[in-house]
Amino acid sequence: MSNKTNKNTTAENPQKVITGVVRLSYANLWEAKSINGGTPKFSVSLIIPKSDKLTLDKIDKAIKAAYSEGQGKLKGSGKSVPQLSALKTPLRDGDTERPDDEAYADSYFINANSATPPGIVDRDRQPITDHSEVYSGVFARASVNFYAFNSNGNKGIACGLSNIQKVRDGESLGGKSKAEDDFADDLEDEDDVDYLM
Repeated sequence: MSNKTNKNTTAENPQKVITGVVRLSYANLWEAKSINGGTPKFSVSLIIPKSDKLTLDKIDKAIKAAYSEGQGKLKGSGKSVPQLSALKTPLRDGDTERPDDEAYADSYFINANSATPPGIVDRDRQPITDHSEVYSGVFARASVNFYAFNSNGNKGIACGLSNIQKVRDGESLGGKSKAEDDFADDLEDEDDVDYLM
């Protein structure tokens, strides 16, 4: 029998989740960016199909574990801990919150961020360093962790981003086409270039 422990198990860290295949949107994974003057962070929106019951169940359990673990923080200076149902949680319904965005149809989504850069690997778990390889629209798995927060009167459960594993390419969601697609057709003749000289 192997002595290896499976890092995907919730028994080891019940607030950690390794997702099934999700789609990346608003992928800001290579450079930390500030939003509304806040601390610069790496971030991504993970689009999770509503049919992926396994990932959604793991997220639900991790949110409950983060709530249980963070009771002291959530109580703060108040007399009691707010009910989980009254708090902001990271799992959101794409059909309700992004009805005009086709990429979010029939899906839930989570916005995850981190102050440190996420590890990014390919299917063979080899590091990806080419920034053009991971973009909004890529299909990937993600390693995330959930935690309670109580800041400036806001209380809830947030999602931290740990690592990304690219599974396959997808149509870019950024609205920008790839150069290799734009120039897929060969130049018909040299005259196309000569007139610019």
